[in-house]
Amino acid sequence: MKITVRDAPPRTIWTLEQAGIHPLLAQLYAARGVQNPEELDDALVRLLPPASLQGAADAARLLADAIRDKQRLCIVADYDCDGATACAVGVRGLRLLGARHVDYIVPDRVQDGYGLTPPITERVKASGADVLITVDNGIASFEGVARARELGLQVLVTDHHLPALRGGQIALPNANVIVNPNQPGCAFESKSIAGVGVMFYVLLALRAELRQRGMFDAQNQPKLDALLPLVALGTVADVVRLDTNNRRLVAQGLKRVRALALPAGLAALFVAASREARTATTFDFGFALGPRINAAGRLSDMTLGIECLLTDDAGRAQELAKALDAINRERREIEGSMREQALAVAESLFEDAAEAPPAICVFDADFHEGVVGIVASRIKDKFHRPSFVFASSGATGHGHELKGSGRSIPGFHLRDALDLVAKRYPGVLLRFGGHAMAAGCTLNEDQLDRFEQGLTEVAQEWLDAATLTRRLDTDGALKPEYRRPDLVDTLHHAVWGQGFAAPTFSEELEVVSQRLVADKHLSLKLKHRGEPVDGIWFGRTEPLPNRVKLAFRLDVDSWRGERRVRFLIEAAEL
Repeated sequence: MKITVRDAPPRTIWTLEQAGIHPLLAQLYAARGVQNPEELDDALVRLLPPASLQGAADAARLLADAIRDKQRLCIVADYDCDGATACAVGVRGLRLLGARHVDYIVPDRVQDGYGLTPPITERVKASGADVLITVDNGIASFEGVARARELGLQVLVTDHHLPALRGGQIALPNANVIVNPNQPGCAFESKSIAGVGVMFYVLLALRAELRQRGMFDAQNQPKLDALLPLVALGTVADVVRLDTNNRRLVAQGLKRVRALALPAGLAALFVAASREARTATTFDFGFALGPRINAAGRLSDMTLGIECLLTDDAGRAQELAKALDAINRERREIEGSMREQALAVAESLFEDAAEAPPAICVFDADFHEGVVGIVASRIKDKFHRPSFVFASSGATGHGHELKGSGRSIPGFHLRDALDLVAKRYPGVLLRFGGHAMAAGCTLNEDQLDRFEQGLTEVAQEWLDAATLTRRLDTDGALKPEYRRPDLVDTLHHAVWGQGFAAPTFSEELEVVSQRLVADKHLSLKLKHRGEPVDGIWFGRTEPLPNRVKLAFRLDVDSWRGERRVRFLIEAAEL
C-alpha cells in the first residue's frame, strides 16, 4: 500500500478561508477540486436547470398530456436502491402533480434479468397502462421498448447508464422520449447523476409544464422538495460521483432528514438500522439504509423495498423495515460464505496478492446471483484487480447461463473493456452494460474461459505496474488543534462520497500498545504529536511495528459521558 497526500492549492485554500470556511474544511475542499465558495452553496436555486437536461421538456409534455387525459401510468423499476428510490420518487411525485393512476412493476432479478424486456412490457400492457416509464434502466432495452411500441404503449425512458454500442456506434432504443444525461447531444453538466436524480428532474420539468398550462402557480404548486430525502438516499447508495449538483441534492435531502421531514419508511429504516435520523450522514445512507433496500432486490422482491418507501403508515413502515432488516442479515450471511469461497478460489491461483493476474474471474455453481456484485467488490478490494464474480442463472438451450457482476480499479473502464472483449471474441457475451467502475454481463458457461482470456488480455494492455499498485490518497497530517469532537461532528455533517472522499489523514504515529478485540479487530493506543489517542483497525489481526505511517479517519467515541476523538485506521505503509 502506497499512502499519498492530495494536493491542496494554497491559493484556493486562502480563497475559501476568506469566504468564512473553516481552515480544515478549506483544505479538504480545495484538495477535492472545489475552486470557489459558490460550489459549496447547496441552495435549491443553484441546482442545474431542468431545461438543460435533454428530453426533460418532451417528457414533461408527454406526462402532462397523460395527466390531462387521465391515462394510466406504469413505472418499470430496477431492483437496486437507486431503482427503488427512483420508483418511489416517480410514484409519489406523479401523484402529487395530479396523476390519478400510477402503478409500478419490478422485474425479478432471476426470472426477468435486467432492464425492460418484452415479457415485462407485456405485463405492463396487461395491467391496463397507457404510458410506460422506466427508471434507472431502459437505455439498452431495444427489444423491450420495441415491443411496447408494438402494443401501443407510449414509452418514456429515464436512465443514467451509458448507452449501448452496436457495431461500434452508440445506439438508442426507439422510445417516445429518452431522458438520460449520457445520451449523445445532452448538455446537462452532471453526467454522474443517479437514476433517482433523473426522475426527480423529470418531475421538476413536469411541474414547470403544468404551471405553464395554468394548473397552478408558483405559490400553490406542489412541493417536490419532500422527495429529496429519497433522492439523497438513492444518489449515495448508487455510489455515483458526488459532483457539485449531486452534492446539492444530497445536502438538501440530509437537511430534511435531520429535521425529521422524511417519509415513514425512511424513518423506520433508521430505527431498524439503529441509526439516528436527527444526525444523519451520507455514511448512514451508504452503509445502513442503502444495503437494507438493496437486500430486497438481491434475495427477495424489491417490491418490499419500494412499498417501504411509499407507505405513509408508520406501523406498516415499521413492519416492512423489520422485514428488510431480516433480509439484509440473511444477505450478509450468504455474502460472507460466498466471499470466503471466492477468495479461496482466487488465492488458489497465486501465492501472493502481488502475483495476482491483471484481472480476476471467479465462478462457483453454489454462488447466489443476488450478491455477486458485493463479492466482486470485496475481491477487488483485497487484490486491487478488476474482478468479476459469476453465478449460474439456469439452463438454456446452450447449457447454463452465467450472470456476472464486475468491479474495477481506477484506470480500467470496465464497460469499455467488456465492449472490447465482445469485439475480439464474438459470441462470448450475450449481454453486457454498466459504468467505468461497475458492470455486468451474461454469457454461457462454456464461454467462461474465453471471457476470462479476453478480459485478461485487455487488462494486460491497459494496466501497468503503477496502476496495479494499491494507492490511498489522504489529506496528510492532522494538526493537533483539529483533534476535537466538535470539529469531527462538523466533518461528519458535510457531504462526502464517491469522487468526493471523506477526510482521511496520514502520518507516522507511535504505537504504544495493541491488542485483538473479538479475535478480528486491532485495538490500539497511539501517540499523536506526543498526546495519547485511541485507535481501532476493523478487520485487522496482524500486529503493527512500534512506529508506522498510518492512514486514518476521525471518529468520536463516548465513554462515561465523555466524548473523545479516536482514529479509525484505514491502512498502513509497511
